[in-house]
Amino acid sequence: MEGRLPNLVPWGVVVWSSAFLFTRRSLPTFSFDFSNRLVSTVHAIVAVSLASMSVEDWSSPISPLASKPSPRQETALAVSLAYLIYDLFCCLFDKRVSVDNAVHHLVSIIGIGAGLLYGKCGSEQVAALWITEISSPFLHLRELLKELGYRDTGLNLAADVSRSLFNSIPVFFSSEVHKDVAGLSVGVKQLAFAATFSLARMMGGPYLTYKALSADNPLLIKAMAIGLQLVSAFWFYKIVRMLKYKLSKISSSPRKLA
Repeated sequence: MEGRLPNLVPWGVVVWSSAFLFTRRSLPTFSFDFSNRLVSTVHAIVAVSLASMSVEDWSSPISPLASKPSPRQETALAVSLAYLIYDLFCCLFDKRVSVDNAVHHLVSIIGIGAGLLYGKCGSEQVAALWITEISSPFLHLRELLKELGYRDTGLNLAADVSRSLFNSIPVFFSSEVHKDVAGLSVGVKQLAFAATFSLARMMGGPYLTYKALSADNPLLIKAMAIGLQLVSAFWFYKIVRMLKYKLSKISSSPRKLA
């Protein structure tokens, strides 16, 4: 890393950590997870904005391959690297530590850090960042609404639908059956969620991985690309298992006659 990047990453960790502490102090009645999700939502918006502004040619957003990150790409990646470092340590202090999420963060930190250190894979990493974070606000909104008391409401359902339409992040969570939605609608929603995840992570993800492996990237970056795809495949397995459970639950429940 050259120029301002060595200072941008540690200062970024301080800023994200300070934002979390400020949120915790300002909203003491809400949970640890609530404050963390607020910070994560802000990061997602910032990350997508910076990644979008760093794309030089939208007709071929991942070109040129294995290239040195541009100053805008370096900024986008450094800001997210700082966030991932903050979030990794923040999650360790939560009541429930997600091992697969921690592995994802570690692989991402090593991958982005290697890209910045080697000065390689700028376009590919920014594209992966954009795909990863584009639906994060919708996922976090669903959990934030639940803690605000909007569980099983139309507003919470709207967040579910928005997440299903844009979902591309590799995070698994079980969605609950809404009391005001028929079983068929819930099944369609789960199918939409699985379909969009499959499209983004099991089609877009392997394509980016293939591009990173076929380009002249350092071995460490290629290894991290494979690692991230393996994590995505693991989450895909969990989503399929969740979908199977939800559909079996819907089919086995007796229908009420009007």
